[in-house]
Amino acid sequence: MNHHTILIADDEPSMRKSLLELLREEGYTMLEASDGETAVALTRNHRPAVVLMDINLPGLDGLAALREIKRSVPDTVVIVFTAYGTSERAIEAMKAGAYDYLEKPFELDEFLLIIRRSLQYHDLLGEVRQLRSQVTQKHQETPDKSIIGSSGQMQEIFKLIGRVAPTDTTVLIQGESGTGKELIADALQRHSLRTDRPFIKVNCGALPETLLESEIFGHEKGAFTGAVAQRKGRFEQADGGSIFLDEIGDLSPALQVKLLRVLQERQFERVGGNKTISANVRVMAATHRDLERALREGTFRDDLYYRLNVVTIQIPPLRERREDIPPLLDHFLRKFAEKNRREVTGLTAAARDALLKYDYPGNVRELENIVERAVLLCRGRVIDLEDLPTTVRPGQRSAAEPLPKDLPGVLGEIERQAIQSALDRSGGVQTQAASELGISERVLRYKMKKYGLEGRSG
Repeated sequence: MNHHTILIADDEPSMRKSLLELLREEGYTMLEASDGETAVALTRNHRPAVVLMDINLPGLDGLAALREIKRSVPDTVVIVFTAYGTSERAIEAMKAGAYDYLEKPFELDEFLLIIRRSLQYHDLLGEVRQLRSQVTQKHQETPDKSIIGSSGQMQEIFKLIGRVAPTDTTVLIQGESGTGKELIADALQRHSLRTDRPFIKVNCGALPETLLESEIFGHEKGAFTGAVAQRKGRFEQADGGSIFLDEIGDLSPALQVKLLRVLQERQFERVGGNKTISANVRVMAATHRDLERALREGTFRDDLYYRLNVVTIQIPPLRERREDIPPLLDHFLRKFAEKNRREVTGLTAAARDALLKYDYPGNVRELENIVERAVLLCRGRVIDLEDLPTTVRPGQRSAAEPLPKDLPGVLGEIERQAIQSALDRSGGVQTQAASELGISERVLRYKMKKYGLEGRSG
């Protein structure tokens, strides 16, 4: 007979019954509750090793009950599960001290494995081992800022955010362009202890080196032509809060050295100044570049990489988590229908199938752009295949425009299409398009003029 006691708290009788029977067969002593108040009371009185709890409980909800259990009985291991997989709930649950997070329905083998691991965790760590919520205010995400994803990869990212956000640890966010790296940074800030302090963002690929140095560290009056007054840099502005350095892989070697000093000592000087300035700043960085390859090629400093790479969040491309496409489709459809006052309510089976099979080189940003375009062009209440770009429609990607026969013409047309696609995915914003293509804005503007393409700066 197993000596461990497990409590199941779920308002669905059938769910409680099936789990009770399963775990009793495994030899565990079982307790059950149908609401949050009962779960807290039973935990206080019986001190079970593990509590299995649905977040959506009547009365005292699961998150509130979780926090109370971790406050009053910190050695109890809590596993939460719910039928509603959102980033907010996953992050809040992990912040509040949950050991793990499961989405219904879950595989029984996976469930039993997590139970065994949680009991080992309880036994090994003993009396005091808790992941207490350090942020008392529960933050509600707006639809535009929520991270949508029910795939296993995204659920693990939500858990990691919940564990890392309340710390001051430096975080490196990696992923292809359009995967949502800035959304991850927003979530880290929103759930951090610095949530009410400044959150400053810098795109390291958008400015030339001289201007970027002034942007990051500030400058003194007269430091260079046009410096008519002293200006505080982004690190000074972020003092006490956080800074997000996007496209960190684009930093020049000279700026890499200066950033390394800031990470090591939290000190720097303004451009043209001698006064050493200290800043208490939590650093988050992101890049779409392969930094390990850059290390091998000698274009990125290894000491800076290891300073940045304390905790890495790797966002998979959308083509590797296709189960996230349907909820993203529905989210963007509602968002743009409401924004543009269009009565567009859904997609035909053919349109949805095409969108589910497309590879999205521009990832979530490209999907968002496609849906917005379709909502605007749709002639009825349902988006059809003809409302989608030709690149998405099956069998029409190469037939849209025949390539020239000569090699220079073929290469030029491929380059033109690549630039046009990047501009489409960025909504015409040249800064984002240039960053995605790995070229400077100056080169992008030259090629746009060459091919007669249009976009906008910013």
